Amino acid sequence: MIGTITNTITVILGSLTGLLLRRNISPEKTNFITDALGLFTVAIGIQMSLQTKNPVILVSSLLVGTLIGEIAGIEHKLERLSEKISRSSSQSIVDGMLTAFLTFCVGPMTIVGSIKDGLGDPSILLAKSVMDGVASIAFAASLGIGVLLSSVLVLAFQGSLAVFGALTGTMLPQKAIAELTASGGVLLIGVGINLLKIKKIRVANMLPTLLFSPLLALYF
Repeated sequence: MIGTITNTITVILGSLTGLLLRRNISPEKTNFITDALGLFTVAIGIQMSLQTKNPVILVSSLLVGTLIGEIAGIEHKLERLSEKISRSSSQSIVDGMLTAFLTFCVGPMTIVGSIKDGLGDPSILLAKSVMDGVASIAFAASLGIGVLLSSVLVLAFQGSLAVFGALTGTMLPQKAIAELTASGGVLLIGVGINLLKIKKIRVANMLPTLLFSPLLALYF
């Protein structure tokens, strides 16, 4: 898991650097950066969502995953946790955490790289670590401590895939990766809309979609 650990460390270091820079950035400039990141997030989300091979799987996983997330109240629980961690707006922390996590962890490079890391080849994640470290500086400078907290999610998600790779020695089918990437893209679009303050979307309640989309792809 050398790649996973390195990736987590670079996100932490990048986030800490961004938080230090944030102190010297006026609120007006922070809003400007947030708008730019919002547009970037929507653009990346659209690109990812178009990778679906079966729109029925995409919409089904979104509906089922969101229903379960709403019943479980994932977003409300994250907001309560955020309030205990920081005096900052709990919603801004959740937005920062989700933006960073979905950007860093949903995509073919993450999935394939994490599984290969479990098999003893960290090369893909080591390359990804450099990109994530740079990106986390910009995210943290704009979105705050939530980006730093996303490092825990990065470690848990990529670490789980690395363990999966180590135990099974196999790769996920390409169609499962495609549907996971597409559903993550839709969630990223929702995060971008939140950052642009167009409409409040409870993206955290949609996170179970990331579990159902690859599972449905394996059976249909």
